Amino acid sequence: MAERCRDVCGVRIAPAELRFSAAGPGSRCRAALTVQNLRAGACRLRLLPPRQPQFKLIVENLEKPIASGLQVKAVVEYTPKCAEDLQDKLTLLIDDDVVHIPVLGLIPYCDLEIESEVNFGEMIVNNKLVTKEISISNRGTISGVFRISYDGVVLLNIRPARGVVKPKSVRKIKVDICTDVPGVIKEMMKVELESRGCTEVWIKGVVVEQHLKVLGVNCGKVLKCINFGPLYLGTSKTEQIHLYNESPECMDWIAVLEDDAIGGEMGTDLQGSTDAVLHHLSLKTKDVDVSTMILCDPNQGTLQPYEKSLITLCFSLEKLGRDFEVNDASVVQDYVLFLRFETVGKRGGCLQDLSGGATATTRSDSLHVDLALTGSGFPVVLTFKPGTVINFEDCYLGEQTQVVCTMKNESEFLPLMFRFRKTAHFSVSPARGKLKKKSEKEVVISFSPHQIGTFEMKQIIDTIGMGVDKNNVAVLKTKPFHQIYLTLLGVCKSKQTSVVFTINPGITPLISNATGQFVVHGTGQLSDTAPVAILKSTQTQIHTHRKNRNCEDDALIAFPNDRAASLRPSEWNKKYRTIFTKTERYNYVDPEFAYTHSERLLREENRKHYIHFISCLRQRRLEKKATRQFCIYNNPVSIGIKSAEGLKSPNISITEFPMEKPQPKMLPLDDNGILTSRKLAAIVSKSTNKGVWSWLSPMPSSSQEKKDCSLTLTHKQLHQIFIGPSTIDFGDVCVYSTTTKELHIINNLPVHIWIQIEIEVAELQETSPLSQVVPPLTKTHIPVVFETTTVGMFKSSFNYKINKQHIGHVLVVAHAMPIELHLSKRELILNPIPGCLAGTEFRRTVRICNPRNRPAGFTWRPITGDRKSAFTVKPTRGFVEAYSDVECEVVWHPGFNTPETAQLTLCVHKGNTIHLKCFAK
Repeated sequence: MAERCRDVCGVRIAPAELRFSAAGPGSRCRAALTVQNLRAGACRLRLLPPRQPQFKLIVENLEKPIASGLQVKAVVEYTPKCAEDLQDKLTLLIDDDVVHIPVLGLIPYCDLEIESEVNFGEMIVNNKLVTKEISISNRGTISGVFRISYDGVVLLNIRPARGVVKPKSVRKIKVDICTDVPGVIKEMMKVELESRGCTEVWIKGVVVEQHLKVLGVNCGKVLKCINFGPLYLGTSKTEQIHLYNESPECMDWIAVLEDDAIGGEMGTDLQGSTDAVLHHLSLKTKDVDVSTMILCDPNQGTLQPYEKSLITLCFSLEKLGRDFEVNDASVVQDYVLFLRFETVGKRGGCLQDLSGGATATTRSDSLHVDLALTGSGFPVVLTFKPGTVINFEDCYLGEQTQVVCTMKNESEFLPLMFRFRKTAHFSVSPARGKLKKKSEKEVVISFSPHQIGTFEMKQIIDTIGMGVDKNNVAVLKTKPFHQIYLTLLGVCKSKQTSVVFTINPGITPLISNATGQFVVHGTGQLSDTAPVAILKSTQTQIHTHRKNRNCEDDALIAFPNDRAASLRPSEWNKKYRTIFTKTERYNYVDPEFAYTHSERLLREENRKHYIHFISCLRQRRLEKKATRQFCIYNNPVSIGIKSAEGLKSPNISITEFPMEKPQPKMLPLDDNGILTSRKLAAIVSKSTNKGVWSWLSPMPSSSQEKKDCSLTLTHKQLHQIFIGPSTIDFGDVCVYSTTTKELHIINNLPVHIWIQIEIEVAELQETSPLSQVVPPLTKTHIPVVFETTTVGMFKSSFNYKINKQHIGHVLVVAHAMPIELHLSKRELILNPIPGCLAGTEFRRTVRICNPRNRPAGFTWRPITGDRKSAFTVKPTRGFVEAYSDVECEVVWHPGFNTPETAQLTLCVHKGNTIHLKCFAK
């Protein structure tokens, strides 16, 4: 392409070249030309026309010079007479300079270009169609035709394979491949472009298998087994691994614990003899939830291409610690379990013709990697000398006795950390420590009584180990996991003390001796308060004065010996009367210590505030308690009758209870525990044992369905939904036929799910229904209908959505065959049959077979030329049902000068043609 403008000799010529590329014979085209003066002064400009008569220059040449910055405009008109390329020039005179401007007249042409390579890059084997686009561009002036041919087997669809590209436009060509077989793709397709010839386009790509690998954190090598080693029953131990996605696409994964795998062991001494295992069989815990022993954090997630994820595995025997209380170091519990990391959702291979009675299994044909986990559990065996019951010598209050005790750790594999809890009247030194394996330690237990009596105390010894944190599985914390008890016995005696009596000249106290004259002094402890005796004045009438006998006020009575307390500050509203005459007594209030009136009001308001606050708290507590009681009794089973309310329980024999099979527990929707193969099997059996639901609701209608179908499911929940098979293979099918396969859907979740299928290919358009709401724990199926009119291999995939969020795909494979009938024989010899009438003894039968799945019509036609055939076939026309055959009878009619050979043609409607040669002997 020429430049848009050109600067030469102080002028600017735009365009630098005049090109007429879209003009045909008999047409007329025009092009404008501009010459601008760029010099500092004026100059004379003059344009001269081309020599060819097909070019005509239209310009007004001025005789006067052109000032600086001004321009001259001209028009060149092109009128071709025939389809040929012309080349000429315009002459521009600039004062004394001469400049030539090329003028080209080109016939219309197309200029098609296509990319030489299509690179699909790295892809994984997932039975999915991958589409790439290549462009065919036309830079010419007229439309161009292209045609694509391909003879390989890797490329499935090239659309369009032929077509027209308009001028100055681009046409997109889609190329599809199916990633069902790993390998290197290097294919070539030929593209014929108009005016360019044949061009080769290379299709390149690599289809690799998706790999999950378990790598060590420190070494980075592939791990097949993790040995947690020995640990005490009741403790936990963690190990970290890397889960590596060795593929170019992201992957959703989930961890499944294989608790029913072959080779797994739970709670067995693998090094013991058979007799020893049978002897300790009663100690083996049979009903242990394996998901509580092996913890995986996280147990589901998404891995980006070539990404590593750090996973913490925890071998926890905390729930088994309380089940083993035996003091036998030989009781060893060995565990061998398998942890399976799987891709989410790809479980179509486990659905095998559910309509025929088979059931879905928990095994998966998806990508997975197995990791073996081994570990051993040992009980705590801690012995004491002189024993678990320790007697201390008798001692007096304030004294102390000691006993030396020897602790021994009988374990041959593990050390032990211990801690003595605090116990009244007893102390232990050291109170905590660590015992190595097969070692012992002396501790001193002291008896220091704080009161008189006989003591029998239980000394608790905690064994310390690592346990799982409830909030974070990946973090272990130190906590007691086992307890051992010691019985401590001790007696504290009292010392004899002398009793000293003194005379009490005052009022007889509440506690006195028989005469009331002497009282025992205490042990020297003095009271902090002054002796004040106070009674209610209305409760005594001793020596009451007559004018005070009817006093009804609630005054306090002061004893005569409380003078030391009468001068203390007292409350202003309290009255005091004498003990004998009930005369109101003088009460002194010290103004320096007493509250003022405003202070008394402030204290009263403050007291009322707290009384109200406490009352509100109590009222709220009672309301919550009433609400809880209402929720407990507000059910259709309980009618609010209290237990033992005068009702007597009936005498029911155990034989009256029906034998019911235990129902498998369904995994809650929000369960955070790891999935196990037994749990999945129980869930699947509960769903598949029901009948198949068909023609369910196409859209959520009820409020519960709308709520369930709007949930975003986790990887673990998606793994419990079976949609498959992942590849629907129709096999050999006939064109113009209709074939149906079932797409099974099993919902093992306790909520509704909404399945929507998106089908774009024409061969699967008859599939219905495309939307279904599947109830909880229900199985159903959708008929997938395949129809085609094109012979060849068919591979295509369609997508489905779960709750409008989670996308999956199903691959559909079929081999479309033409309508075809087969003959049992290609040559038929007719011999005379003895015992038959003349003229009817020459007859034989030939069988027409239909190997396809569609009925085919046929017609027999003889090839005779000018002569009439002596061979007839019955029936001459008809239909052969799918996968069946029809017998036809061929008869030769003898006569004068009749031919003894003939050729019959079997014409199949919209199908093949077969020739049958017949001979009469």
